[in-house]
Amino acid sequence: MSTSTVRELPAVAPDVTAELVAALSPRLRKRLDAGITKLADRPVVRDGDTVRITVDDEGSELELHAPGGVVADAAAIRCGCLLAPDCLHRAAAASAAPVADASADTASTEGADGIAGVGAVEAAGQPAPLPGVREIPVPDESATAPQLAAAHAVFEAVAAVLDAGTDGSGAVLQAESLRAAHTARLAGLPRAAAAAVSLVTGVRAARAADPAFRLTELVGAVSEALFVAHRVPHATGAELTGLRGTVRQPYTPDGSLRLYGLFSEPVLTASGYAGAVTWTADAEGRLYTVSDVAPGGTGRAVGAADRAVRIGDTALTHRELARAGLAVSGATVSPTGRLGAGAGVRAVRASGVGWRAEPLDRLWAVPVAEQVGRALDGGHDLLFLEVTAVGAVREAAGDCLLADCGGVPLRLTAAHDHPELPHRDNLRLLAAARGSRLRVVARLVAAPHARAQLLATEHPMRAGSRVDVGLDRLQHADLPVPASPPSAAPLAPLAPAAPVHVVRTPDEAPLHLLRRRIEQAASGGRRVLAFPGDSAADVHRLHRHGLSTAGDILDGLLAAAAERSRDAFGRLLPADTGHFARAWLTAARYTDEVDRVLCAAAWGG
Repeated sequence: MSTSTVRELPAVAPDVTAELVAALSPRLRKRLDAGITKLADRPVVRDGDTVRITVDDEGSELELHAPGGVVADAAAIRCGCLLAPDCLHRAAAASAAPVADASADTASTEGADGIAGVGAVEAAGQPAPLPGVREIPVPDESATAPQLAAAHAVFEAVAAVLDAGTDGSGAVLQAESLRAAHTARLAGLPRAAAAAVSLVTGVRAARAADPAFRLTELVGAVSEALFVAHRVPHATGAELTGLRGTVRQPYTPDGSLRLYGLFSEPVLTASGYAGAVTWTADAEGRLYTVSDVAPGGTGRAVGAADRAVRIGDTALTHRELARAGLAVSGATVSPTGRLGAGAGVRAVRASGVGWRAEPLDRLWAVPVAEQVGRALDGGHDLLFLEVTAVGAVREAAGDCLLADCGGVPLRLTAAHDHPELPHRDNLRLLAAARGSRLRVVARLVAAPHARAQLLATEHPMRAGSRVDVGLDRLQHADLPVPASPPSAAPLAPLAPAAPVHVVRTPDEAPLHLLRRRIEQAASGGRRVLAFPGDSAADVHRLHRHGLSTAGDILDGLLAAAAERSRDAFGRLLPADTGHFARAWLTAARYTDEVDRVLCAAAWGG
């Protein structure tokens, strides 16, 4: 039995939260956000799969039963207060808890994969298949009536959140989005469902002032949810298949594999999942992953690397596999290279190789522009780079490592900001190793300048050793020591530090005028764009710089934000949230595409 805070509540299924909030009376709905805030000050006692919270001074207890770490039924949340089961406490607890990711099937017999890579599920998009995987023809079909209704529900719910912004999107609006997500999942639209859940997770992080919150990620979630919901009614065939998404990827037999470990990375998601993913490659350079992700928190993310990999009978841990090898027979593989762990799979430890030896060496031989192009076209987003550390550069989100990558100024950022994970500390130390030439593995970030998240690197001092940036913690002793002058000679004055080369950021390009409005709307809602200001000047500036399309889109977005009709008595009618959402989506999709083009150009593509 352990005691923690309400932040450690188990994940709750979206439909459970939606059901409990919908059952509240109008009076209690108005008090829901205050109830959530009050609940945050109450201690949580965990006893196995059961979590208890004392909800009032009379000692009434709220109990959540979460087998497997997830509350899957409204009846699993019970309260002992006098108003139960129609009390506020049950809905408040569900609304305060992380949203369970229904598309992550951690009990799968084909792999227990949980969440791939850094937490993205297959429902978030259609991954590029591995070479040699047969494509299945898709019939030219249209969305079903339930799917059309579900897409409409998702669009309306997300448009309401966008209209209100994060500050105005309380528990009731969040529950409507979760209800729409559940409806979409039942209708066979897991991609829309996953996007709506990600939206709610982002809104909650913003409202709680979570240090890990990123406005760009919230914008991406809103854009994804609106785009899928908007396109489903108009799509057919292969496009509709991609928009629907898949809950789990199909695994196909792949015979025998000889794999070589590359690196491991921790997984820690806002939806309550944690673990580790280890990346490997075969002799042809194809990438495969072995994952162990399940409901849990930071402790599981930190400790998962020392757990045995869940494939065959091997006793290798993820940390060991990242530097060793694996011989697999009866392998099953998903289109994105995730290895299944079915009963027929056999795996034994094999020898590994260094990054500068074959077959791993060939991963770094691929031209960088080609790697970036592959990632932007829907392939895996890992980059294998040769860089020279230049120093650190400060950004609003924290310091990042500035490096030279074949003449391209590159910013390497932390893949995760949680203080118990060593990403940020390792970046600071590596920035001090100026002049060190290293091979690194990074995850591409689409931006108008060269930018990527650092995942693994060669050790600055130990040839042949590597560092998993999210799991291994570097020390000052691991850095090169600057040569000191002889003791007999007088100390020379310190030479000035090498200048840090500043690369252009998105905010230095005129396009930031449009992107800023997109982010303002996602954060503050439609009303922040309806205020008079320098809007006309921004539109004119975009036109002057040749971005006439961006100027027209911004003009349309601002007009949609300010548009309000009146009735026959002159009273303002409710805003058309759908019209504003479509104008916002146009702007968001446009900037994403421009970023994609500028990103390719920044890397020399």
